[in-house]
Amino acid sequence: EMESKVSEGGLNVTLTIRLLMHGKKGETVKKMREESGARINISEGNCPERIVTITGPTDAIFKAFAMIAYKFEEDITNSMSNSTATSKPPVTLRLVVPASQCGSLIGKGGSKIKEIRESTGAQVQVAGDMLPNSTERAVTISGTPDAIIQCVKQICVVMLESPPKGATIPYRPKPASTPVIFAGGQAYTIQGQYAIPHPDQLTKLHQLAMQQTPFTPLGQTTPAFPGTYPHALSRYPSLTSIIMSPCICPGLDASPPASTHELTIPNDLIGCIIGRQGTKINEIRQMSGAQIKIANATEGSSERQITITGTPANISLAQYLINAR
Repeated sequence: EMESKVSEGGLNVTLTIRLLMHGKKGETVKKMREESGARINISEGNCPERIVTITGPTDAIFKAFAMIAYKFEEDITNSMSNSTATSKPPVTLRLVVPASQCGSLIGKGGSKIKEIRESTGAQVQVAGDMLPNSTERAVTISGTPDAIIQCVKQICVVMLESPPKGATIPYRPKPASTPVIFAGGQAYTIQGQYAIPHPDQLTKLHQLAMQQTPFTPLGQTTPAFPGTYPHALSRYPSLTSIIMSPCICPGLDASPPASTHELTIPNDLIGCIIGRQGTKINEIRQMSGAQIKIANATEGSSERQITITGTPANISLAQYLINAR
């Protein structure tokens, strides 16, 4: 019935669907634009998250989604060919939906979302909280590509039948706070696998910091230069480049208070963070100086909780390294 409703052109109006994605997929997108006939736009900026906006008649949107879902499945298959995992994880997409439309998507007492789950076989979850600084929520869909396409069709119907109320403040991903590496009096930021010279102010900050001696002068019990450097130098005497987070200025705070940060990671990605026999997670613990605890998998949940404890510098470096994995 759904099919006929869509194909009769009754629903064939222009619609915009927003999707949250990671990474760069330039070539693929060009091909998807040409083949689906939908307008596909990807947000700019060096953020780990990108917003993909797909606009067009509903059938063009479904074609684009079909291509995205199959592309994701292909990526999963390729990544599994050199891993030991036996069960194939589902394809997962994250839509960004105005909070004012989420009520209709969930339905009275959860009736609509239950109907979508049952009729498509896809898992659908609407986030309880709005995305930072926006009035949009993330809607996570996972399943086989076919289940995802059917699910997107039903979500489109709901969105067309109950347009957003009031103004929507769109979610904009924040740039990653990349750690800064100081080497030879120059500051670098990490982008992908390359170190890129960082804007002047940090280099100046570094030179200023280096003028204070990192070693304890005679007759003094505390170093003249507290903070991150001596800690790193004492643990890795051979370290010539010192990694610190951009939010900590050396010398301003002798020992920043420890705090705790929680991350949620999809089950299918936890393996690449832990590594063989815990090698990767131990490496991240050592490099960041943070304590990292990974909660056990809970029945029925597709995600794992990671708790990071340490100074703000430790935490942001640990987060960066986990995201990089």
